[in-house]
Amino acid sequence: MTKRRVFVDTSAWANIVNKRSPSHEQAAETYSRLLAENATLIVTGFVLAETHVLLHRKLGYPVAQEFLRAANTSSHIQIIYPGSSTEKAAKLILEKYTDQDFSLTDAISFAVMQEVGVAEAFSYDAHFITAGFVLVNPLPEP
Repeated sequence: MTKRRVFVDTSAWANIVNKRSPSHEQAAETYSRLLAENATLIVTGFVLAETHVLLHRKLGYPVAQEFLRAANTSSHIQIIYPGSSTEKAAKLILEKYTDQDFSLTDAISFAVMQEVGVAEAFSYDAHFITAGFVLVNPLPEP
């Protein structure tokens, strides 16, 4: 049986870490479930950097640093550092979806997911659905 692989986006990490977030409990449950399933959690260096900045601004430097330490030492997390071919693919995605407000980090995430064959994302960003991926968690009601 193939091991489940799920891409984890900044929005998920932020909700997992920030206990004051309205989606924290649901995010923590989803994260715990994925860990219990022994899923491989895929993340890019871009997502780690984006999450670090967000956590630093919202929760302080020590929390941001602990997140990085935990991400870099977890046996469940696979960190991918995209190269130039991935960045080129991401720029093509941005050109394809000119009607969307995808960030470069979003587009790199999508390109990595396509390259490594991951169809599922743990994210609170509907852009993943727009780009053709499946979310493992429900989005909160607007």
